[in-house]
Amino acid sequence: MHFGFAYLLYRSCLYSCTMNTYLFIYYLIQFCGHSWIFTNMIIRFLSFGKDSLADTFYSIGLVMRLCQSLSILELLHILVGIEENRFLPRFLQITERIIILFVVITSQEEVQGKYIVCVLFFLWNLLDVVRYTYCMLSVSGTYYGALTWLNYTLWIPVYPLSILAKAFAIYESLPYFESFGTYSIKLPFPVALSIYFPYILKLYLAMLFVGMYFITTYLCSERKAHLGASYIKEKRS
Repeated sequence: MHFGFAYLLYRSCLYSCTMNTYLFIYYLIQFCGHSWIFTNMIIRFLSFGKDSLADTFYSIGLVMRLCQSLSILELLHILVGIEENRFLPRFLQITERIIILFVVITSQEEVQGKYIVCVLFFLWNLLDVVRYTYCMLSVSGTYYGALTWLNYTLWIPVYPLSILAKAFAIYESLPYFESFGTYSIKLPFPVALSIYFPYILKLYLAMLFVGMYFITTYLCSERKAHLGASYIKEKRS
């Protein structure tokens, strides 16, 4: 009986160690990807100035799409219980980016050269460099008070700005979806149903701000939980 309990304890510790190693590698990959994007954007701006803004998507778009596609794994992490997060808020955050990046920006070449794409990428990566640094260190049991504070505070100015940038990107894309008819579908008889995609985008634009309220409420509760005096004292000990 004691042997069986010890074996189960050993298996549990081994599984926990394996999952922590996997999470550390995942966070490291995301940190490297977003750090490369963030550094690339800053260096290009310092080197070429305003001219670098127009071709941001062409220079870093591929890596950005890879990082955002990889972030879908985080939903699986929550479902299987290896990452402590609420599913719905994270689902909304990830789907917001996927829709804006792949549906709005990638599908319209004319939108890719807009300055708003550079602003949006900068805000996303500013948040992600800090978040993945914090997650990478925390999964290894390392905590820094300043980094914890930054991780749970930086979103306060940056996240609302990113929502406004997403909304503006949708607004900028509407004329192109209207003129090119991208994703608009007219089903043949006998269904006789037309799906006009710009209407869907306008509806999503309104939903974006509803989702912002929900996510902001969740982030506020997370900040309160992780920056509380008792939590900080527990981590320090």
